[in-house]
Amino acid sequence: QVQLVESGGGLVQTGGSLRLSCAASGSIFGFNAMGWYRQAPGKQRDLVAHITRAGTTNYTDSVKGRFTISRDNAKNTVYLQMNSLKPEDTAVYYCGADYLLSPLVAGRPRYWGQGTQVTVSS
Repeated sequence: QVQLVESGGGLVQTGGSLRLSCAASGSIFGFNAMGWYRQAPGKQRDLVAHITRAGTTNYTDSVKGRFTISRDNAKNTVYLQMNSLKPEDTAVYYCGADYLLSPLVAGRPRYWGQGTQVTVSS
């Protein structure tokens, strides 16, 4: 069975950094599109960043210049380096993966991770 296992969440001070990891297993072909979403209490789940197998990246405006998404295709793992964290970044972060880019961008990836909590204190 395909599984996405996330790690790296935690509690940090404003201005601090965290690195999230999402390891995919059980997929022979790998995923062309992988990304990170986040959902704060009372808010919708939004796509934060995504990356293709070729390395093309995209970020939502609120994290540009602060977050970096990357992937290791050999390990089928995607990362999210988060710097200069703000209280507004507090949310549960979810990894998503799909063989196609369009459904992932639309918020409907074929596979979801379990979520990892990121809390930024002020």
